[in-house]
Amino acid sequence: MDPVNDVWTPQPFAYLGTANVRLYAAVLGVFALAKQRFTVHLRPEDVLTDWPRESDRTDAPADGAVAGPLPLPDAESLVQALDKLVEWGNLRSDADTGRVSTVEDFNRARKIYQLTRHGQAALAAIDHYEQALGQRGRLQTVALADIAEQLTALLVHAEGPEPPDQTGAGLLLFALTERFTSLADNAEAFMSSLRRAVDFTDGDEDAFLAYKDRLIEYIDKFIADLANRGAQIAGLIERIETAGIGRILDAAARRDAVDTVPDPDVDTDTHDSYTMAVHIATRDWENRWRGLREWFVSAGARRPSQARLLRNAAVSGITNLVSTVTALNERRGGRSDRSADLRALARFFAQVPDDAAAHRLWRVAFALAPARHLTVDAQTEEAWETAEYPPGTPWADAEPLRISPRLRETGSYERRGSPNRAIDRDLGRRRLAARVEREAAEIAEARRLLATDGPVLLSELAGPDGLDPRAFRLFLSVLGDALAARRPGSTTTTATSGDGSMEIRLKLVDADRVVVVRTADGVLSGPEHVVEIVDLTARDRRAAAR
Repeated sequence: MDPVNDVWTPQPFAYLGTANVRLYAAVLGVFALAKQRFTVHLRPEDVLTDWPRESDRTDAPADGAVAGPLPLPDAESLVQALDKLVEWGNLRSDADTGRVSTVEDFNRARKIYQLTRHGQAALAAIDHYEQALGQRGRLQTVALADIAEQLTALLVHAEGPEPPDQTGAGLLLFALTERFTSLADNAEAFMSSLRRAVDFTDGDEDAFLAYKDRLIEYIDKFIADLANRGAQIAGLIERIETAGIGRILDAAARRDAVDTVPDPDVDTDTHDSYTMAVHIATRDWENRWRGLREWFVSAGARRPSQARLLRNAAVSGITNLVSTVTALNERRGGRSDRSADLRALARFFAQVPDDAAAHRLWRVAFALAPARHLTVDAQTEEAWETAEYPPGTPWADAEPLRISPRLRETGSYERRGSPNRAIDRDLGRRRLAARVEREAAEIAEARRLLATDGPVLLSELAGPDGLDPRAFRLFLSVLGDALAARRPGSTTTTATSGDGSMEIRLKLVDADRVVVVRTADGVLSGPEHVVEIVDLTARDRRAAAR
């Protein structure tokens, strides 16, 4: 009850903070199972009949409680729990007049109970919370293939001459949204679990090392699939938007708004409930499509796609995992560290025969002896050459180095005169900036020279004069990415350069036909391919200009 406004306020989560939380959770669990069977009302004896057994009990013990069998409550305790849940708003009670046969039965307080909207919402929220805590993320390569197939089917609707079919477009968008949401959520959960796995400190090292091999293989496979499928999905998204995504979203929104209930608060003179529902549904579908686009399509170098960020995070995860394994191997190999060195030094001090030996050990361990060999002046070198010491002469037996008393006291010679002038580094900075600008212009020119207007043969890529050396070096880089992404037995592949500026598509024409590409740096030979190279930075600039 609200003490200010004298209004009853439901508290469907209040039972979670009580001592009998397991009893209340079990009661609500019985009502949830009954709702799945489309049973609305339950009597107390029905609750006892459907009471969860130990074999199928899934409730968790309360904080500090010990897990064990949940005993069957007596009728009085069950009725008190039901009434308490009614008080909190989880249940609703009504008079049970269905089985009254006498006046005494009518006068006896008999009730039937059912879940309220607040109780259902609380159960759904708790179930979602527990599922999220127990969710074990996974990288879904199958989801990437499904998204590509659904986008391909959606492209048929977008490029069709007729208005899109509302049912077909709506079902495809709904399935696409569900699959994409699952992919994004699972990927986020997996990366969180990967960070916990990388932060391994204690535990079974043998099991962790065995798990490491499988995990790296798993992530490596996903990275390759994400690089290939991600480029394909990004291309399909752009083709659908070019063909007209607005028609698809409008058709899906109209299908969702068909069953809109008339709203008495809407002014029918200006617009009806259906028009407003179409507007709201269209806005929702546009937001979902924007999320899908931003996940796979980069918006320039400053806003990379989420797929690219996920791929970078996965690569970083592998690097960190390998570093963790290296640390474990070093720990196993007995590699000394500072603590181990200090313990060994303590043993050495315990074994010395006298204080003089301890002082010598102290000076040697912490480099406190005079380092005469680090600074030698001309007079000392001349004395050593005159004496002609043999190579095995100890430092203590050789002619000592005569140094200034000020050097021994302060660590530096007395210097006269004005201090050194500050070095002006502006010229060096300007030269460095000019070099960076020149290299960026050369790379941009190489991309322009290497980009093709469409698919061309590899033998025709260089032209009669051969490839420009800068363009050839860039071509070798993107060609290496494409060949690394090709799967065994596949004749086509698509890959993006490491910096995201170039995309190359390769298709094998004839494995037996060898072509030669001549450049100033050398000759490249290999099987004939159809090659298409796209300058993504130039395409992004044209899209931004439009």
